[in-house]
Formats: sequence, structure tokens, C-alpha cells
Amino acid sequence: MSALKNDLLLRALRGETTERVPVWMMRQAGRYLPDYIKLREKYSFFERCMNPELATEITVMPVHQVGVDAAIIFSDILVVPQAMGMEVQLIEKIGPVLPDPVKGADDLKKLRVPDVKDTLNYVFEALALTKKTLDGAVPLIGFAGAPWTLLCYMVQGKGSKTFDSAKAFCYQQPEVAHQLLQMITDTTIAYLKEQVKAGADCIQLFDSWGGLLSPQDFELLSLQYMRQIVAALKDVCPVTVFAKGAWFALEEMAATGANCLGIDWCIQPVRARQFAGSNVTLQGNFDPAKLLAPIPEIKKAVKEMLNGFGKHRYIANLGHGILPNVPVDHAKAFIETVKEF
Repeated sequence: MSALKNDLLLRALRGETTERVPVWMMRQAGRYLPDYIKLREKYSFFERCMNPELATEITVMPVHQVGVDAAIIFSDILVVPQAMGMEVQLIEKIGPVLPDPVKGADDLKKLRVPDVKDTLNYVFEALALTKKTLDGAVPLIGFAGAPWTLLCYMVQGKGSKTFDSAKAFCYQQPEVAHQLLQMITDTTIAYLKEQVKAGADCIQLFDSWGGLLSPQDFELLSLQYMRQIVAALKDVCPVTVFAKGAWFALEEMAATGANCLGIDWCIQPVRARQFAGSNVTLQGNFDPAKLLAPIPEIKKAVKEMLNGFGKHRYIANLGHGILPNVPVDHAKAFIETVKEF
């Protein structure tokens, strides 16, 4: 295994001084890249995920084409519900569909905490192959969805802006909801530990729908489970927690012992730092839609963001995943402006 030639990301995660701010983009592997779109036309989503060679090819694309400081494995958060026994379909332009969602206690009997080495082996193979292919160029990030976000899809059965059915399920059947959240948590801990063994240098936990909850419900339905995951992983590798919209819980998320907190574009850098404290790295928070602005505007806005965060304990990123219609040269302008700062 080659020594890392660029370890900026890992040093920033550990709180060490870096000569410049490291930068990568959520959802950087795919969507907006022409070479990825060609593969998408040839293979279904899960064919791309489950074929280690294809997943590797997609993962390394942005390293060579856009110049990011880290690779994030090409996969999906919904491989976990799939491994637990649910049918998951990913339909282009529609999104995820889970045709047989969880409605009550009887449905939990159809699910299991799986042996991840068996059910998710294709992810570990992809990580190992990617690690070898990168040959030490940049660190490799592994990831999983947070339990609350996975419950949203498992109960709602599809994407939603509000996930009312998922919330109603938690309020009407709290015991079943917590049983399901614990099953997801146990699966996720095993899954992430295996990702690290397979080659992930650090991991990120995505709570895409954490911001739909009140502060009290966020603690009850999300944070207490993420806390278990961080506790199980933080001595194994650096951990980033990204809970979109949950800026109100930055202080509590920092107290989990996570190395880094991802933040979206709805909070100013100075306020995020006040809430999170000085002992955690911050990652974010460029509005992905702003990458559709003219390049001079992008560069100006990136510099403002960098000035807001400062250089220490900071990783430049978007405040959510890159949009499919972002031109590649706009993504490059974002990366290059950070590197030149």
C-alpha cells in the first residue's frame, strides 16, 4: 500500500495545521461528469454500485478530472436497508423507491441485522480496489446514512420533502421505531468498521433529513443513534457527521467526539464555529446551486466562504451534493479557487 502523497484532508480532520485548505465535494463521483453519464446510460444504478471495477472507475474520476483532495467511494446510503432485507429500486429521474415499506412491528420480522461481510461485500471489494488504484494519490472516504435518514426511506417508501409518514410512524409506534433505529445502528457500525478494514481512511455519516426534526426529536430519533456510531468508530478512524439543516445541534454533535461536522449553506461560518466550538473541524458550506453562477461569481463567493471559515480546522466543501447540471469547468473553478487561496 502506497504512502499518501496528499494527506491534507486527514491532517485537517485531526486538527493539525495544513499549508492550505483541503477541498472535495459531496456527490463528486458521478452526476455532473460526462464520463459518468456514459456509464449511466450503459448500466443500472445498482450495477454501477455492485461492480467493484465500475465503482472504482467512478470513484477516481473526480480526482483526475477535477483535482479534489479526497475520493469518496461510489455507493449509496440505501445499500444498508437492502442488506437488511428490503427491496430498494433506484429509478433515474425519480429517485429511490422501496415498494414494501415498514408499517409496523410485523414488518420488522422480515428485516435482520445482516452479516455485512456477506451482504455488502461488493462495497468492501470496491474500497480495496479503489485504494489500490489511487496508489496513495489522495485519502479515500467511506460513508453511510444515519439511522434516522434511513428510517425515513424505509418507512416512507420513497423520497419526500417532509417525510410525514416516517415522523407519524415514530410518534404513533415509538417502540417499533426505536427497535428499527437500533437495528440500523448495529448494521451501520459493522458496515463502517468493515469499510475501514477494506481501505477507507476516514468515514462520513450522512443525516440528510436531520433538519426535519425539532431539537428534542433530533436528540431522540437521530443524535442518540449517531452518538453510538461515532463512539464505535472514532478510535478506528476520523469521523465526520453531516446533518443537513440541523445547525441547532452543532454543539451536541461536536460533543459526540466526531472529528468534523459538515454544515450546509444556511448558517454563517462564524455562527457555526460559535456553536461547534474550537475542538472540531468544520466542513462546508458552499450552496451547490451557486456553482451554476458565472465563474467569476463562483470564485468571489468561494473566497468569501474561505475568509469566513479561516484556514485552521476547516475543509472546503459544498453544503450538500453537487447538482447534476453543474458544468465541469464550474466545479473545477470551485476546487481551484480553494487551492489558490
